Amino acid sequence: MSIPGMYTDGEYLRHNPSWDIEDSPWKAGQIEKIITKNGLHPKKICEIGCGAGEILKTLQEMMLKDCTFTGYEISPQAYSICKEKENESLHFRLMDFLEEEDAFFDLILLIDVIEHLEDYFSFLREIKDKSEYKILHIPLEFFALAALYHNFTINQRKNVGHLHSFSKDTAILMLEELDYKVIDYFYTPGFSIGRNYGLKDKLISVPRRIFYPVAPDLTVRLFGGYSLMALVK
Repeated sequence: MSIPGMYTDGEYLRHNPSWDIEDSPWKAGQIEKIITKNGLHPKKICEIGCGAGEILKTLQEMMLKDCTFTGYEISPQAYSICKEKENESLHFRLMDFLEEEDAFFDLILLIDVIEHLEDYFSFLREIKDKSEYKILHIPLEFFALAALYHNFTINQRKNVGHLHSFSKDTAILMLEELDYKVIDYFYTPGFSIGRNYGLKDKLISVPRRIFYPVAPDLTVRLFGGYSLMALVK
């Protein structure tokens, strides 16, 4: 798996000093929602690209006590944060997951990860046999306003390392092309978390909230602000 250096040399941390810990409870809630909705009862959960480890820590508090959690992270800076959160059933490893030859889990989490990978096709092929189920959270950054406001895409690339942009349709098609069975998916409204992105984002949130209940696909394609939560096998 080819990784841009910004995650290992400290550049990502400089642009994102909190490592987005403040979003983790919300993301964990979305993960728990799709797990419960589909009647899954995983005993071994792995998160690849676990960042500061807050998602796994929050999930552990939500789920049954007999479940174990393992996070893999390639950033030394993030690992130093998540290492402090370890306990008897929650562990973190500073390594590339693809180097873990004998690992197998009930569920692998890929939460806001594949858009960072230079070759996400090869990566998804290589991890296919490493778990029974996988949950992906994919930012949907291929939308009309992003095309009009070109700085959005540039900033996402420079500041948070997003190398690829997806729509719902291209994300689902990509998974199907890789022979993953898409079991369930839904939109997640990341814009609703309440982070301060400025006046423009606050103004755009108005039509998002108005039009989404009646035309969700069109709203996401026009205004963005959503991600895709997908359960695959």
